[in-house]
Amino acid sequence: MLHLDSHILKIIQAAQARRVGKLPLGTDCYRLVDSSADGCPGLWIDDLAGRLLIQTRADLSLFPELLAKLADQLGVKSIYHKRLDQNQKQSPVYLWGQKQEQPFVGLENTVQYYLDFNSGYSQGLFLDQRDNRKRVQESVKSAPGAAEFKVLNLFAYTGGFSLVAALGGAVTTSIDLSPVYLDWGKRNFQLNGLDSHVHYFVKGDVFDWLQAFAKKSYAWQGIIIDPPTFSRGSTKKVFRVETDYTELVRLACQVLDPGGWLLCCANTVSLRDNQLEEQIQAGVQQSGRQIKSWQDLPMPFDFVDKQYLKSFWV
Repeated sequence: MLHLDSHILKIIQAAQARRVGKLPLGTDCYRLVDSSADGCPGLWIDDLAGRLLIQTRADLSLFPELLAKLADQLGVKSIYHKRLDQNQKQSPVYLWGQKQEQPFVGLENTVQYYLDFNSGYSQGLFLDQRDNRKRVQESVKSAPGAAEFKVLNLFAYTGGFSLVAALGGAVTTSIDLSPVYLDWGKRNFQLNGLDSHVHYFVKGDVFDWLQAFAKKSYAWQGIIIDPPTFSRGSTKKVFRVETDYTELVRLACQVLDPGGWLLCCANTVSLRDNQLEEQIQAGVQQSGRQIKSWQDLPMPFDFVDKQYLKSFWV
């Protein structure tokens, strides 16, 4: 049982003071409290456009008056709680303030995203990828002939990477098993004034599509590989980062233009040290390609606890 008391309220207020002045311009979604590194073991809090999402693995003990005090101190509109349980992935539970029955808009580097507390376990935007999304957008914008630049987003979810690439000038292709998330991605495009019809939203298994694209000699200048740790598809009945990332990189390299880039990401909690790096290098080698440069990308500044997300710009 995690007790939300007056002592923890002070810690949360101090964590907010450390972060707010460092947030990028046009950003109102960030990690407010990151467990032990902020003095609150077992407690993670995200501020989503003035709406708190409290996350715990244990049951949460609290008092309504403390919630009201917390909201007043931080200047937030509502508070929700999500139990971090991989076996029972449920939508957050309403605790205090305005009930958010409809999707709402969050900002990240002036880009708008629809967020939703009623969408299930995930709310529409992975905050730990903020810096990587910015890198993708800047890479496209700085590329010669950005209007002809093509970006392939594997495991696209709600299309965050596709959106920033499109805002940078690229034509994007987003692949995901879920038509619900692909439609969400289209709405994000429209929210930002983009015509989703000039981009491609493809339902299906990433492995199937990569093989089909290679047979037709399709190619992209940039490819985002950000798979879930575990998923079910058709060609790969079960995808696991620990065993299947090498094959994923090999197939992606077959549809990557010479001189192109890969953004390779994974939650590495289940991986041994350097295992992801080894899989990426093996996949490139098996494709017959060579790595021109390699950069290890850190997580955003507000994620100060365990650096579970590994990202490489290849």
